[in-house]
Amino acid sequence: MKPIEYADAAPEVKAVYDDIKEKRGVPDVNNFWKFIAQHPPTLARTWDSIKDVMAPGALDPLVKELLYVAVSVTNNCGYCVASHTAAARRAGMTDEMFGELIAVVGMANETNRLAVGYRVPVDRAFE
Repeated sequence: MKPIEYADAAPEVKAVYDDIKEKRGVPDVNNFWKFIAQHPPTLARTWDSIKDVMAPGALDPLVKELLYVAVSVTNNCGYCVASHTAAARRAGMTDEMFGELIAVVGMANETNRLAVGYRVPVDRAFE
């Protein structure tokens, strides 16, 4: 598959690209969007969902980006780690914050694996 560049995109794809560029304040969409544009309904659905989930709400936009980075690290998606790390930096993430985030992700993965491996039952005190 090849990325769908703006100049070659169908009108419905261009409309999504334009919305992404406007909402994110970027001059072009990144490769994720260009590749999923192979299927315009998936492009539109994914963008609509991300706009909804990442919109300001009870969680600060920086917190949402940090969570996205953490899950992306756990899922071993280098592309998403890079994309959302850049977005987190634009939202105010510092090097110190990134370092702590990665430390927490690493520790959570380690302790999660230990708890699963030892089949530790959930304490009733958590209820």
